[in-house]
Amino acid sequence: MSPGELAVAGLAALAAGIVNALAGGGTLISFPVLLALGVPPIAANVTNTVALVPGYLGGTIAQRSDLTGQGRRLRIILPVAAVGGVAGAALLLVTPESTFAVLIPFLILTAVALLALGDTVKQQVAVRISQLHGGREHLLGPTIGVFFAAIYGGYFGGGLGIIVLAVLGIVLVDTFKRINALKQCSSLVINGAAAAVFVWSGHVLWLMALVMLLCALLGGYLGGRLAGRLSSTVLQRLVLVIGVVVAVVYSVRTFA
Repeated sequence: MSPGELAVAGLAALAAGIVNALAGGGTLISFPVLLALGVPPIAANVTNTVALVPGYLGGTIAQRSDLTGQGRRLRIILPVAAVGGVAGAALLLVTPESTFAVLIPFLILTAVALLALGDTVKQQVAVRISQLHGGREHLLGPTIGVFFAAIYGGYFGGGLGIIVLAVLGIVLVDTFKRINALKQCSSLVINGAAAAVFVWSGHVLWLMALVMLLCALLGGYLGGRLAGRLSSTVLQRLVLVIGVVVAVVYSVRTFA
């Protein structure tokens, strides 16, 4: 791996960290860049996942106060999230490289669609919360939903937060901030569990992952500092356009 390639990967992770902090969808920047650098698809996905896990940790720490009083939810949902993340990661590792390469355009377009639906999902969750009333929660539905979302997250992960937020927002009775904090924590566990599997897979490009990790942390910090100064809506639309273009270009290259 040349210094120039490491620098490009680091810049992509920096941009991903900023985008994730402001609008979400950073994976649609960093993952395609690794593919463009010639990294094999599975190695690119694995390395990207490992490198971006600290960003989820930062998001969880930032919202830790909103997790207060959610002990029962955490005890039930997080172990299931971890199992799903491991299952998704294991599924990726047994997928032939050629098959995963064919799936990439569809996975990217799925992430684009989820990101595009993000604001709508948040609005619908807020409306749903306002309509729900007290009583003991039934966590079977959201737990099953989180499990299947975790399998997707361990396999690819783009747009994972939107899926988890939608699942949790269907029945949980709480404020949006607290449900969002639970989503952050669930996403951290899902990606952390997948990364733990990937660490032993032999697919992680460790030098690149370390450079990306540090740059993603810096990007997350810069994104937090820039919040309110940059339009998250404009940034999100830019990421959506990038995602669609990447999916189309990769489709042409793959199926031509």
